[in-house]
Amino acid sequence: MKIEIETVIHSINNNEGHLCVDIFKRKNQTFGFEEYRKDPETNSGWYQIGFYSNKVFHNYFETLKYAKKKILWLKNKI
Repeated sequence: MKIEIETVIHSINNNEGHLCVDIFKRKNQTFGFEEYRKDPETNSGWYQIGFYSNKVFHNYFETLKYAKKKILWLKNKI
């Protein structure tokens, strides 16, 4: 299933800058999030590591709350 993201509304990086969570809003007005990683030594850019993007939420705060439960470093960041 292809996720149709309309807008990334919040992008949060960890302190080291190699992990990122994007919270997005879909075209159907639902929300979701995904976790990404980049390896500076390979210079290959960001790649998906969390596989959360299929989860559906009704608002931003619900999405952020769930993401903080699943992604340990994010809980300490926000």
